[in-house]
Amino acid sequence: MSVYEIITEQIITQLEKGTIPWKRPWVADFPKSLRSQKEYRGINTLLLAMQNYPSPYWLTLLQANQMGGKIRKGEHSTLITFWKSSEWKKENTETGEEETRNGFLLRYFRVFNLTQTEGIAEKLGLSPEGESSKRIPDIEACEKILASMPSKPRITESAMAWYKPSTDTVGLPSKSSFDSPEAYYATAFHELAHSTGHMSRLGRFEPSANPLHFGSPSYSKEELVAELGSAFLCGQSGISPSTIDQSASYLQSWISRLRGDSKLIVSAASQAQKASDYILGKPYPKQAETVEESEGN
Repeated sequence: MSVYEIITEQIITQLEKGTIPWKRPWVADFPKSLRSQKEYRGINTLLLAMQNYPSPYWLTLLQANQMGGKIRKGEHSTLITFWKSSEWKKENTETGEEETRNGFLLRYFRVFNLTQTEGIAEKLGLSPEGESSKRIPDIEACEKILASMPSKPRITESAMAWYKPSTDTVGLPSKSSFDSPEAYYATAFHELAHSTGHMSRLGRFEPSANPLHFGSPSYSKEELVAELGSAFLCGQSGISPSTIDQSASYLQSWISRLRGDSKLIVSAASQAQKASDYILGKPYPKQAETVEESEGN
């Protein structure tokens, strides 16, 4: 089974239980490496956040041992991914000579949450239960995200929420029409994530195409990019929409889409990370989702 298939099966298992991984409340800050203090990104953010541990810190078994601690008996690890540089030979059909090609392969290793360990948190002055990391919803932070997006699209009031690439316009119902402020901002983040696909921003959309047309080949991926992009931005501000679609038809539609393309969730998460970075005005570092191979040792 490939790494893509392993990850997809984990997501599908959650969906089959009636849980939408990208719409779960964030109980802690963004997950990060205890050793490097760097936040995980892309699909790793989702894989770690959906474990629902109260601490944001993660480490490998080797790192726990090196720090003089240990993993509690009976605890299970969580898979995270990294891209590994790889070289291969391919014959040039025109010259008949072998050429060296470079690329990246998706690999994985396993980590444990700090709350699954003993003898480490106390040494570092951290709460072993992760109590100090619990997220507090910040509506002001949501408003700041909306107001500060670089080169944002035109936003107009509408009866429904939508994004139209041809006019680079987002339509949003009035805030008072939503059940809660959280629901309004989660919807706004979703549509703004769509807007980052415009050619003037991240360029996911072909100039003459409408990827948001229901039933088009790229519709499922773009919709998942927006779902995950909204989730990342909600996590940034600690909010979770109070009303979400958990109907059987909604869940089954995503199960079917993910089963049909094992690479969909990983690719969409990478694009969603870029989308949320753009909205937040953060530069997207080259190979940001690549971690040192030594992390897995």
